[in-house]
Amino acid sequence: MLAGASALAQFFNKEDRYMANKVVISTDIMKTLTEAVGEVKHDKLFLLTDETTHELCLPKVKDIPCMKDAINITIGATDTHKTLETLAHVWTEMGNGGGTRHSLMVNLGGGMVTDLGGFAASTFKRGIKYINIPTTLLSMVDASVGGKTGINFNGLKNEIGVFNSPETVILDTEFLKTLDHENICSGYAEMLKHGLISNDKNYAELLNFDLSDVDYKHLGEMVGTSVAIKERVVEEDPFEHGIRKALNLGHTAGHAFESWALTRKPYLHGYAVAWGLICELYLSCAKTGFPTEKMRQTVRFIKENYGELPITCDDYPELFEYMTHDKKNTAGIINFTLLGGIGDIRINQTANKEEIYEMLDFFREG
Repeated sequence: MLAGASALAQFFNKEDRYMANKVVISTDIMKTLTEAVGEVKHDKLFLLTDETTHELCLPKVKDIPCMKDAINITIGATDTHKTLETLAHVWTEMGNGGGTRHSLMVNLGGGMVTDLGGFAASTFKRGIKYINIPTTLLSMVDASVGGKTGINFNGLKNEIGVFNSPETVILDTEFLKTLDHENICSGYAEMLKHGLISNDKNYAELLNFDLSDVDYKHLGEMVGTSVAIKERVVEEDPFEHGIRKALNLGHTAGHAFESWALTRKPYLHGYAVAWGLICELYLSCAKTGFPTEKMRQTVRFIKENYGELPITCDDYPELFEYMTHDKKNTAGIINFTLLGGIGDIRINQTANKEEIYEMLDFFREG
């Protein structure tokens, strides 16, 4: 196991539940949000939503007394709006609303809202404080935790952004009941990744969960475990110099799939990550000794729940080109996070063009 990963694995195998101070699992959104906003001295309060969360989620918070004077900024929904143009619109609305460097932003939405809203807050007036209330499964277990903010740019995912953690992340799993099946599956892909980098118990529980008939109570419990896994990794390596790269499992191929799809038929981020996991578990079997049967079990689960991406061999050069632009690369060498087994994390692994094409062959035909 990677040096530095062994200490992390000891955390993953503890039975106690861990949660960073900045992350609150809430059963009373009024109380939790009131406390979080009250802890930050501010002159103006902005509330960022997208068109979907404005309709489905805003009613759950807009009548809370601490939000009565909040200036709502609404942006377009889906990742196609995670752009410089949308960011400029948010900056403009904050300026027109009298925002100062002592203002506060509350981001209510999925990963696109928390990523873009966090970046807007981090750069407006050289940075104001912000709170995240993730409303999708994906944003709860991934996008809202860890301090990564940003936008897509020049056809590339999350190309521009900064590390800057929110003051508080409020997780209220009641919001999960507003989601359709596809958005549950999208977030669940990141939970699968967390299971793969943690331990056999978490991994097995995730593979045995029925995504076609969601038990929300059980899902909420697993969300807590999943967020705890990510928090432990981030605490160990907040700026991704080492073990935080464990969280990139599935993302080198996944981001390439996502960028490829943006100009055709966009897919939710988690679907691209799930397909990326197929690819990178195949590479893990070929290069770092990951057990073939565990790879096959995971591939079966993903294909049953996520379907397949309709790429052909003619798409390989474009996908390879996207991978060459991945932020994890060094000196133009494509970088992967792979596994030697469940929880046996191997960061900074490389693959050449021939190996990547073989990986894509397996993805299409395996």
